[in-house]
Amino acid sequence: MNLRALAAKVAFQVLEKGISLSVALPDQQKHLESGKDKALLAELSYGVMRHLPQLDKLVSDCMSKPLKGKQRIVHQLLLIGCYQLYFTRIPSHAAISETAEACRQLKFEGLVKVVNGVLRNIQRQEKPLPTDNDTLAFNTPAWIVKRLKAAYPENWQEVIEQSHQRPPMWLRNNKQSQTRDEYLAALAEIEISASAGKSSDAILLESPRDVAQLPGFEQGAASVQDGAAQWAATLLAPKDGDLVLDACAAPGGKTCHLLELAKIELVAVDFDEKRLERVQQNLDRLSLKAKLVHGDAADIDSWWQGDKFDRILLDAPCSATGVIRRHPDIKWLRKQTDIDELASLQSKILDHCWQWLKPGGTLLYATCSILPQENEQQIRSFLARTDDAQLVPIDEQPNPDDIGWQITPGTENMDGFYYARLMKG
Repeated sequence: MNLRALAAKVAFQVLEKGISLSVALPDQQKHLESGKDKALLAELSYGVMRHLPQLDKLVSDCMSKPLKGKQRIVHQLLLIGCYQLYFTRIPSHAAISETAEACRQLKFEGLVKVVNGVLRNIQRQEKPLPTDNDTLAFNTPAWIVKRLKAAYPENWQEVIEQSHQRPPMWLRNNKQSQTRDEYLAALAEIEISASAGKSSDAILLESPRDVAQLPGFEQGAASVQDGAAQWAATLLAPKDGDLVLDACAAPGGKTCHLLELAKIELVAVDFDEKRLERVQQNLDRLSLKAKLVHGDAADIDSWWQGDKFDRILLDAPCSATGVIRRHPDIKWLRKQTDIDELASLQSKILDHCWQWLKPGGTLLYATCSILPQENEQQIRSFLARTDDAQLVPIDEQPNPDDIGWQITPGTENMDGFYYARLMKG
């Protein structure tokens, strides 16, 4: 099928059905054979999510009436066409003709002239991208812009701008296979430029690569994991012999990192049984072992009758506003009302996990959010209601008086993340 038609299907699944881009895109990429075509499909799909309000306004302004129902996929196709005109080097005539052909392949013969007409109109007018309000100017829902203005009054625009950048590719060296310096040397030997990150196992590639090109990847020499996410295992700092709980573990990057750092007994739980399969796949590639549990981290009593834990990593369900540069569909799938619900769930899981932590034990609270309600305010409230909880400062946080460490997107090339380290008295 025509690549633009597949891109329209991806956009339709995300914007009309609420399916995440990380599910919808691979589902359509499997219809393509060449890596180049798969890359272009990803470029069009991600591009539309990054610039959705502006593209939508340009297209809507050229329509006499909106498309509804099943015809909405043709609206998504017009967004794909518009993205090509504004953001790619694809010649305009090719972009328009291929997009019109996609309309035929999607079985909307009667709308081919509409697609042609709208895209030619947009091309002819050469209008600048609209910036009439915050949503259009920042390609971000107004409610997110408002919250970021409040949270980051001095640099909110930079936070948004960084969230729109293309993310770099980070690797985590598996120290059980080789030292980081040895892996950097192995990369240099095949002319892959890379540098060491601040956390002990982090490696930043100068440009993204297919994992098949990475030395020893299938044998477990390294894993793909953002530099910010790698701090989780490092900050929890497991010791040999520890009993560790990885709460909300999927897809398992942090699970595996913990096992690479020390000889521990690790229990990894997740509410989503399908995503637990990803954890097992990661463990298998790295030849690591953990006890996987399909269960609720807010109801540990129902599935665990063993000892209390020496250390707990709580990578809490969150808005994921810190990883929008990797998952731009988050902006359109997340709703303002979700934040209160997520904060309530985080609070519930945190209180319950705390009951299962040994006295003297450490709990690391983590999110990939940049909203204070899920982070600093969450931990402040927890400390206020929990007598035996003590906040342990994190050396890396710029201000030692802050409640936890908030990393904003783009800081040292990392995603947005939050960490708070708590010790039980």
